[in-house]
Amino acid sequence: MNSACRLFALSIVIGCIFGASGAHAAAQKLKDADCLACHGDSTFTTEKNGKTVNLSVDAGKLRHSVHGSMFSCVDCHKDVKSLSHDTPPQRITCAQCHADAQTAYAHSTHAKTSAAGRNPAATCEDCHGNAHEIVSSDNPKSPINHANIPVTCGRCHGQKFLMESNGESAQPFLSYQSSVHGRAIARGSQKAAVCTDCHGAHEILPANQAQSPIYKFNVPATCGKCHADIAKTFNASIHGQGIAHGNGLAPVCTDCHGIHSIKPHTDPSSPVSERNLSRDVCARCHEGVRLSQEFGVPGNRVNSYFDSYHGLATEGGSVVAANCSSCHGVHDILPSSNPHSMTNSANLDATCGKCHKGVTQKFTRTPVHLEDGARSGDMDSIVVGWVRRIYIALILLVIGAMFLHNAIIWRSKAAARRHMQNPFLTRMTVNQRWQHLALLTSFIVLAITGFALKFPDTWFAHTLGMGEHLRGILHRIAGVVLIGAGVYHVFYIAIAREGRRLLRDIAPRPKDAFDVFGAMRYYLGLGGQKPKFGRFTYGEKAEYWALVWGTALMGLTGIMLWAKVWVGNLLARWWVDVATAVHFYEAILATLAIIVWHFYQVFFDPDVYPMNWAWWDGKMPVEHYKHEHELDTESLGDANEPPPETPPEK
Repeated sequence: MNSACRLFALSIVIGCIFGASGAHAAAQKLKDADCLACHGDSTFTTEKNGKTVNLSVDAGKLRHSVHGSMFSCVDCHKDVKSLSHDTPPQRITCAQCHADAQTAYAHSTHAKTSAAGRNPAATCEDCHGNAHEIVSSDNPKSPINHANIPVTCGRCHGQKFLMESNGESAQPFLSYQSSVHGRAIARGSQKAAVCTDCHGAHEILPANQAQSPIYKFNVPATCGKCHADIAKTFNASIHGQGIAHGNGLAPVCTDCHGIHSIKPHTDPSSPVSERNLSRDVCARCHEGVRLSQEFGVPGNRVNSYFDSYHGLATEGGSVVAANCSSCHGVHDILPSSNPHSMTNSANLDATCGKCHKGVTQKFTRTPVHLEDGARSGDMDSIVVGWVRRIYIALILLVIGAMFLHNAIIWRSKAAARRHMQNPFLTRMTVNQRWQHLALLTSFIVLAITGFALKFPDTWFAHTLGMGEHLRGILHRIAGVVLIGAGVYHVFYIAIAREGRRLLRDIAPRPKDAFDVFGAMRYYLGLGGQKPKFGRFTYGEKAEYWALVWGTALMGLTGIMLWAKVWVGNLLARWWVDVATAVHFYEAILATLAIIVWHFYQVFFDPDVYPMNWAWWDGKMPVEHYKHEHELDTESLGDANEPPPETPPEK
């Protein structure tokens, strides 16, 4: 009995000892060495973006990281209480220590993109690196080191398909790489702007939010973080004052310099280069009427500039001729009423004197931006206006009289030369001439009205002086006439006797191919005889069948464009785009062919000078016809009879 009691007491003591020992061990904080005994340089699993991934801890990198020098493993992994943890530790959130950064990130575009169910956007580790290896931003190896920020952001923003899947583009990052900022960073600059300098770090917001540093009204302050002196000058300018008063039409830095693709003004492709500044930058605002209507700022200033010597010289490639900034300033633009403005009357001597040495107020007081119909009442404007009116009237009168004088003489001499070429034979019948006239007029109207749409700034588009509505009507009417003439011609060659003969004589033959080489050999002086042709030469045959093909193609594509909605619904939208391309390029081909090929046959061939009259009266001199169409014995036989139209002798 005593022995049993002693054993029971001993067991209680041993249990208390081991229990106390276990409690002490449980209460003792785990050391990093304990954790790294298993996890050091080995793989373990964790959750990231809803997926299980394998990670490992590099003991050396952990010790040198910002976390390793300040915390132990269990400071972050608070749920780990003992070495024997059967369940994986919970995922660590940076908000445990970085609450402010987490709050800012929660409002950012990145967080909202992920919350919207699109592709996961950047998280803390994507930018800062593995939590066990994070180093200070001062460390050159840190992903968020100033020099490494573009590469870090580019891991996502430089991937075309990833950005497009989120409805964005990779072009901004690509543009930044070739910009003045991107190139400076690539050369090792520690001062050039990187992504976070403009967009922020954690609370990155879209440009349409007022809190965003790239919101239009915040851009001057954002750029001013680096360009403080320029920002101060800009804020005092008329543009800066407009922004300060909430005028969204006033330009900011990015409106002139660009956004991601900013280039130095010495780069010819930069919008603020000497040659591009006026047309690519200033014209966007000062050429329109919106500033005039809302703020009373005079419009059409750019057009009047380009009509001046300065503008014409700049367009011609000069880099020393004055542009807008030469007179108005760059960042310090002020209204002319401001005493500090470069265009103030008291300062014009110095402004103009930068190029024109020795100028006085007699030279500078003349208005610069003069426009017809919008002149002031000073003596200079009045005199220039009367000179313009007198010369326009003089030009119309003198040149018109010259044209009429020469036209009368040309007509008389051409008629006399025509009468000297008797006898004649019929080259084109009345029916054929009417077909040609319909084709000629419709083609000319189609060419003018069609190219007026494609090239609205050309002289012939302005010469017409018609609006888009009238232009469209005339183009469609001419198209109907052209198609109608083509349909009529099909019936003509199928039914009419002269039409069937035309088709028979103008059909291509193997001899035509040999005639091409024979003619070139003859006219190049390489020997051989000039080929003999029938009723139509190889050139006339090629022109006729090209006309048939071109008329059919232009008619078909023209109808497709006229009924584009029906065609797009019946086939596919891209058919309309193809028809547009074919219609345009076929029009260029046809127009150039008429000018280069057909006009040579009618006007520029020395044998027909001053003109081949067959299109007008259908007649052609017999001698000329024998020379050109020696093998056409049928027509030559008809020509042996005395022509009734031979004029009587004087």
